[in-house]
Amino acid sequence: MKASVLLLTFNEEKNLPSCFSALEWCDDVVVLDSGSTDRTVAIAKSNGARVLERPFDDFAGQRNWGLDNGDFVHEWVLHLDADEITTPEFIASLSKAEPDEGIDAYQIPSKMMLFGRWIKHAGMYPTYQVRLGHRDRLRFKQVGHGQREDLPAERVAIFDTPYLHYSFSHGLFGWLQKHVRYARDEAALIFDIRNGSSQIESGLDATSRRRSAKSKAAKLPVTLRPILRFLYIYFWKQGFRDGRAGFAYALMLSVYEGMTAIFVLEALMGTNAMPKPSKTGSIEK
Repeated sequence: MKASVLLLTFNEEKNLPSCFSALEWCDDVVVLDSGSTDRTVAIAKSNGARVLERPFDDFAGQRNWGLDNGDFVHEWVLHLDADEITTPEFIASLSKAEPDEGIDAYQIPSKMMLFGRWIKHAGMYPTYQVRLGHRDRLRFKQVGHGQREDLPAERVAIFDTPYLHYSFSHGLFGWLQKHVRYARDEAALIFDIRNGSSQIESGLDATSRRRSAKSKAAKLPVTLRPILRFLYIYFWKQGFRDGRAGFAYALMLSVYEGMTAIFVLEALMGTNAMPKPSKTGSIEK
């Protein structure tokens, strides 16, 4: 399979050189930037990418706009962020892929990297996201702080070879900053689930089970979420096997759950308006 790449960016001059170095296999890279103030656009252009610009609304809106306006060379599009790296194994698997009739997209796992190592257990590998799809048939919908495919499950296949995700490439402080915003979006989703306006997804595949479990967890007392998240990641998922990186990630996720709980409690106590999804310029995950 030959594929184009849609790359989302916002102030990614630090990550782009490595990202583009791993994209030498691709002859059609479209960068969709959301108002970078650093050298992101210049670096993208110097690497032969076509650059589009659009103010960020949410992940789904950004990816859908890119699909509508990217004028891609190839029918299949790989969706990446600047902190995500394709490996030689990934590239080899992509070149051999032959989509079956009736398949519009693929779920792909990623290996989360922290302190220079893959956090296999704490990162709950393999966790899948739809990141490869037909340019005309795949579209996304926004859910919480992330996006999901707007396709029937039977039209989505599995692509087993992972890419690398350097989610902490801007430092742990940067990760915590963006997750304050994500916590607000997650709090809004929890309200939707509790009010019945967001339905629990069902299905037998791993992704459907994970999404269903997340929806059910939204109904737990919010004050329990931080400690339960730490215990789940560090002990149940054996994050302790990832050493210090596993402990750090489990702790950071529990902090994220604590921030989410605070936003929920704030609204429940009537001290603020209902949480709304953030509309910042950052599009990092």
